Parts: sequence; structure tokens; C-alpha cells
Amino acid sequence: MNEYLKHDEWCIIEEGFKPENHRASESIFSLGNGNMGQRAMFEEHYSGKTLQGTYIAGVYYPDKTRVGWWKNGYPEYFAKVLNAPNWIGIDVKVNGEMLDLASCKVSDFVRTLNMQEGILLRSFIAEMPNGNQIKVDAKRFLSIVSSEVGAIRYSVKTLNFDGKISFHPYLDADVANEDSNYDEKFWDVLSCKSDKGEGLITAKTKKLDFHVCIGMKYDVYKDGQKLEMTPSVTEEAKYVANTVEFEVRKGEELTIYKYAGVLSSLNHNKTEIQANAQSVTAKAYAKGYDSLLKEHVAAWASKWAHSDITIEGDVAAQQAIRFNIFQLNQTYTGEDQRLNIGPKGFTGEKYGGSTYWDTEAYCVPFYLSTSKPEVTRNLLIYRHKQLQKAIENAAKLGFTDGAALYPMVTMNGEECHNEWEITFEEIHRNGAIAFAIYNYIRHTDDKKYLEEYGLDVLIGISRFWSQRVNYSEAKKKYVMLGVTGPNEYENNINNNWYTSTIANWCLKYTQEAMAHVKKTNSGRFAEIMANLKFDFVKETAKWNDIIDNMYYPIDEETGVFLQQDGYMDKEQILAVDLDPKVRPINQHWSWDRILRSCFIKQADVLQGIYLFEDQFDDATIKKNYDFYEPRTLHESSLSPCIHSILASRIGDIEGAYDLYLRTSRLDIDDYNKEVHEGLHITSMAGTWMSIVEGFGGMRVSNGQLIFKPLIPKEWKSYSFKVRFRGNLLNVRVSADEVGVINEEGEDISLFLIDDEYVIEKNSSLVIERA
Repeated sequence: MNEYLKHDEWCIIEEGFKPENHRASESIFSLGNGNMGQRAMFEEHYSGKTLQGTYIAGVYYPDKTRVGWWKNGYPEYFAKVLNAPNWIGIDVKVNGEMLDLASCKVSDFVRTLNMQEGILLRSFIAEMPNGNQIKVDAKRFLSIVSSEVGAIRYSVKTLNFDGKISFHPYLDADVANEDSNYDEKFWDVLSCKSDKGEGLITAKTKKLDFHVCIGMKYDVYKDGQKLEMTPSVTEEAKYVANTVEFEVRKGEELTIYKYAGVLSSLNHNKTEIQANAQSVTAKAYAKGYDSLLKEHVAAWASKWAHSDITIEGDVAAQQAIRFNIFQLNQTYTGEDQRLNIGPKGFTGEKYGGSTYWDTEAYCVPFYLSTSKPEVTRNLLIYRHKQLQKAIENAAKLGFTDGAALYPMVTMNGEECHNEWEITFEEIHRNGAIAFAIYNYIRHTDDKKYLEEYGLDVLIGISRFWSQRVNYSEAKKKYVMLGVTGPNEYENNINNNWYTSTIANWCLKYTQEAMAHVKKTNSGRFAEIMANLKFDFVKETAKWNDIIDNMYYPIDEETGVFLQQDGYMDKEQILAVDLDPKVRPINQHWSWDRILRSCFIKQADVLQGIYLFEDQFDDATIKKNYDFYEPRTLHESSLSPCIHSILASRIGDIEGAYDLYLRTSRLDIDDYNKEVHEGLHITSMAGTWMSIVEGFGGMRVSNGQLIFKPLIPKEWKSYSFKVRFRGNLLNVRVSADEVGVINEEGEDISLFLIDDEYVIEKNSSLVIERA
């Protein structure tokens, strides 16, 4: 771990500048607004290690796959979230010397992410090589009201000299992706325009022809008074800038306000994008920094009103959950069906920024409870729109008759993951997509979704499962061979318990969905059957045979569900026996050694028990948890939250708390020594789950909410809000009592601990804990 950040309920605070932490801080202090995002690199020039990162939602590049041995069915490319032209740049010179924190003496450095207001702040004192001292205060945000607008307030105060300060605001399209497979730059610049007080740059991707246009305007003030400017203008092949220089006396402060409009052809006609960028930038400039900031802060207050979790008595835990919620809210807003949630969001390039099964398995529960149903519905529609691509993906691997295999990684529905053991074998992702449909409907009661979009997807997925298994004469059962489960420290295994379990569930649920649509809209049902050429009698007979005769590996001696065939043949060493110096093992061990070990990267069997908890009694859940938790290294960000929820379920509150801190502070404290590559955005939703579903014990059963809350001894109280079928409920838990306020909606019936209650609209219920 690297614990260099202060604990604070609403802010992430870094005190003192240490260059070795800067790349990590660039990730942790990132900003976003659903439409674009920005790593926390400096506005001024910095010659130290940095990753310039400006990312625009939906804009990507199909970087040709780089592998040593091409396999049939391999994806042609790996989709890269693009490092877009840099709009934040403001070089500063002090009496002709460039301000550069890598080469000057830095003191009083403080970097702050104000999560309550969505603002990044930075202040420091710099002593230049010539002895001149300045104090810098920088403040920037990406508007969540005008999502194509970014704004910066950057102030320089002279401390010990009279002289000259120059500002050099610029736009730079000469950018590269750190993860480029062939060190290729992905942009061609179409035009660069610079005029006094403004600039405009337009670039297009070398493939797919995405266009991005960025405009800038700025003003400079001295001690609060606007200055007249006579800037020099720079226009280069990939770069535009202005330079303004001013005389200053000791103690005077210069402030530049920079506004940017960042537009893409995803939302604008290419022939109009330049004019539109100029218009967006001009409107932001006319509105002014203070007005833009005021409306931005108000919008964040509204977001927090519906999604905040409060924890009393534990600042580290409080800071962590707010950090996770903040990043989720600024990564995805649910307004655009074309967009999804990349594992790194807008904070880095690793994993390509594409869509993974993380969305359905981890993010859907968060958005179901904290946003209006349309947000989650759009996530599901995103997959429905890519159903034909999923059928084509399956066909490339030899599947027929409309079988659908959703990709492990995608931007447009095509598979673009380039590791064979995951691309071809980590097929449980199909199950997560089906489960998300079920999860959405049980929370919202929007069963109409099945006839509109959901049933097509479920049938395609079930057709895949029915072809992916084969009947074993030796076992007299259906088996699932050559798969990789959620635990990626096992590849090409047979009969992964989780994969087989979720496949069987899909076959059952699809038939339930068909029965519902047939009953409620027979015409639509007939249309779907005809469109899909579905042979109801033949295909469902095969499905039911698989359901009744699926093979699941179980250890006869202990009764534990085996992760896969042969798992008990491994040397059974526990995580506590590992030397901490070799953790994470994927950074120290050979892959051969990892594959032969019993160690588990992330929840696998326990992932299935989490999803289908109601199928197992307490003793079974505890037995499997007690077996797998000591063997799990949690070297995937997706793991600790699932274990934390199940630890709460079996009453291990101390274990649940420790795992909560691990999942919630994963990036803040850099548990896996990789935060410099970007944050783990999708797993952050799991942090929310570990409180609401773990400590809060929230479940949905038979159309009703259930809460069975626990509270860690470190907390005095905690509270959270959940949306459910038109209601907004505020749940507060302390050691002595549990309270629920029905803030929106009609009367609601729910279970609290062990009893059923009706909470009338605009009323509350408080019960004492035993």
C-alpha cells in the first residue's frame, strides 16, 4: 500500500509534492462528467513522469491486435480509449524561466479533490532557479451541467520580486496513447486556428473517422481587474496557442480564466463541428467562471442528495465510500444508450476503456438504487443493440442457429480482447448480461422490458449455453469443458462451478421470461418466435434436459462446491502463508506457477453463491466461504466486495469490515500497486454493494425489499438511500436502532430485520435493535 493521502470526509488531500506519487495522483484526482474526463496532470509544463490523459466518451481506436500466434476466431483489434487533444495547458514563465515542478523548489504543495462540489484544486509555492518565488492557486472542473465545457482558474502571485509573468494557454493535438500496440499516434489534425484570445483545433482518428474539435477562450485579471491583452499568436501543425506577458510587482496576483468547448462527431455533424465548438466555447466564456461553477456545484449537490452514504465515527471509511460514489457519478450518467462504463472510466488507458461484464455484475445494482430506472434500462438497451454482433461473435467460434456470445471486451459489440484464455473461454460474461435483465426487472417491475428488448437477448444467450455444453457418457451428465471462470488464475479448465451454475440458471430464466411474454402479449411472443426461428418444443426440451442433468463438481469429503474439476489436486496453501513481498503474485510469479497454485485471483464459486444466495442454506454459504476466503488473494478489484457481502451474510462482521476497507480504499491506498494506470471504476460499484447489500442486508424477494442490517463496531451509525419501484427510501442504522424514511413515492411494504412493515408515503419507521 501507499498511504500518502489525508483522511477527510469530503476531500482527497495530498500534502507535499513527491514526484514518485504524481502518476498515482493523476489517476486519483481525475475529473469527469459522463461526456469526457481528465487525469489530474498539471496545467503548467512538467518534465517529470506524467500521463497526459484527456478522454472523450465513445471515441476510440481499433488498434491492430498484437500477438505472437494468431488463432482462428481471434479479434482483429483491441479497442483503445483515446488520449484526445490536451485542452488544459497553460505554460507559465517567470522572468523568462519556465515554471516546472520537476526543476524548481516546491513548498506548501496541496492538491485537493473536493468531491462534494466536483472540483480539483492545487496550491503551492515555487522557487525558480533564479530565486524568484511565486504562489500558485489552480482550480478546475468539468461541468456536469454543460457536459462539453471545462473551465480553469489559474492564479500566480509574486512573493519576493518585481518582474514579468507570462501565460501561454494552448491546445495540443500531438498526443499519444501509452498503450499503443505499435507506438502509433492515432490522430490526424485537420485544422488549427489561433486568434487573439482564442484558439480552435480539429482532429480526426486515423481509423473510424471520429472527429474532435476543441475551442478555447481566456481572460487575464490582475488583483481582480480585467487586463487588456495584446497576445502573440501561435499556429503550428498540431498546436495552437496565445502568449501574454505582464509586468507585476511584489505581492500582485495574475489570474487567467481558461474556458474550453470539447466536442465530438458522436454528437455533432462533422461539417458543423467547428462552428459548434466555437459557439459552445463562446457561451461558456460569456457565462463566466463563477456562474459555470455555481450551477456545477448545485448539480453535484443534487447528485449527492440521492446517492450519498454517510458513515459516522470512521473518517477513512466515509472518505472511501464517497470517493467511489463520486467516481461512478462522474463516469456515467445514463443519458446516452451508446455509452457504457469502462473499467478505468476517464482515468487511464489500461483495459482499453471498453465494456466488460463488470457493468452488468457490479454497476447495475448501484445505478438501480441511486438513479432513475431509465439509467439502468439504457445499460441493458446498449447490449440489446449489440445482439446481432454477439451472434456474429458466436458464429466465428462455430456456434449456429442464433446463438449469441457477448464479447469480453467491446466498444461496438465486436469482441476485441486479445488474450485467448479470456477471449474464447471466459464465457460466464454471457450469464452476467442475462442476470442484469433479471435484476433490473425484480427491482423496477418493468416486465414490459422483456417483450421490448430482453427476451431476444435471453434466447440468444440460452442458445449459446445449449451448444456450449456436451453430454459426457462417462458422467452421464452435461459438462462444460475448456473454460475460464471469474478466477483468471485458472485457464482452460473443465466444469467451472460458477459458469455451469449461471448457464443453467439462464436456461431456466429464459423459459420463465418466454412464459411471461406469451401470457401478457401473445402477439409479440409469436413475432419474436418467428423472427428468431425458434422451435419451441425442440429447443426447450434440450434446455430442460441440460437443466436436469448438468454436472457440478463437489468435494465429497467436505461438501464444498469445487471451483472446477481437479481443484483439490492442487497443493492447498493459504494466502496467509505467502510472503507479502511476492504480492501481487502476477507481478512476481511465472504464469506457469500461478496456474499450478490453488490461489484464487477473485471471487469465483463465491460469485455464484452471491448471485443465487436464496438457493443455499446458511450452513452451505458459510462452508464455502470459510473454504475459499483463505485461498483468495483479492488481486482483482472485483473480488473483496463480494467476499465482504458474504461475510456480512454469515455474521462475520469483522471480516466484512476489513474487506470493505480493502475494496473501498483499493485505489486511494493503492493496494495492488497499479493505480498509476488508472482507477478501478467498475469495482467501485462493488464498494457501494458491500455497504448496502452487505452491512445493510438489502435484498429483493418476491417483489419486496428486505433489510437485515449489521453495523461494524468502528461505526456509530451509517445511512444510505435506495430507489425501488417509485419509492426513495432513506435507511439509517445505528447500534441501537434502524430507521427507514419513505422520502418519495406511495406507501410501501417491506421487511425490516425479521418483520414486515408498511411505511406510508412521507413518513418514517424506527425500530429498536434487539
